[in-house]
Amino acid sequence: MKLNFKVMCIALVSLVVMTACESKDTPAGDGDAVAKAPVAENTEAPKEEAKKAEEKTGAAALKEAEEKTEEVTTAKVGSPAPEFTLKDQDGNEVKLSQFKGKPVVLEWTNPGCPYVQRHYKAKTMSETHKASGGDEKVVWLAIDSSNHVTAEKATEWKKTEGFEYPVLLDASGETGKLYGATTTPHMYIVDKEGVLVYAGAIDDNPRGDKEAKDVTNYVSQALKALEEGKPVESAETKSYGCTVKYKS
Repeated sequence: MKLNFKVMCIALVSLVVMTACESKDTPAGDGDAVAKAPVAENTEAPKEEAKKAEEKTGAAALKEAEEKTEEVTTAKVGSPAPEFTLKDQDGNEVKLSQFKGKPVVLEWTNPGCPYVQRHYKAKTMSETHKASGGDEKVVWLAIDSSNHVTAEKATEWKKTEGFEYPVLLDASGETGKLYGATTTPHMYIVDKEGVLVYAGAIDDNPRGDKEAKDVTNYVSQALKALEEGKPVESAETKSYGCTVKYKS
């Protein structure tokens, strides 16, 4: 009995040792199986990336739309003159379309510009307006798109120079850019139907060195053609003067 019990103990110990050895010598394939066991897929990461991509795309689309909105169409001779509403030196709102039925001269100006100063000293603008029939026949609007323009400055300048037509304030530069005004002076004429018929210089004397009799006043020519029911021959000329001091 004691012998059998001893044999049984030896057999049991041998079984334990064999089992341990088998566990230690497990084939590499089984270990690989553990390493390659399926891991729960992180579905949140792709979703997050997709969301970011969508947000980026949406932001880009929004930016593009805003840029297109900011783009303005420059006025073109032969097409309807772009509408605008500006306040004059006295705070009165002036709208281009309110003058439909009469030709309108738009004069981009800047009191600090030497070219403008020369023309105002010579009274080029006021004399051109007067010779074309004055307020009765032609509306004349000076527009200052300088970033520093104020009602006070415009009022003082108007008083100093003694002209009657209003000075419209465009400190934002929106209207100036809408018309493509690049210099002071820069002249535009809108006919009684609201069509832009002239854009360019006041005359052909940028240096100011010509005799009065030798100067061609493009604005006077255009206004005369409109009065006679004729097309404006020199509908576009190159303007000259100081650059418009836009805000940006």
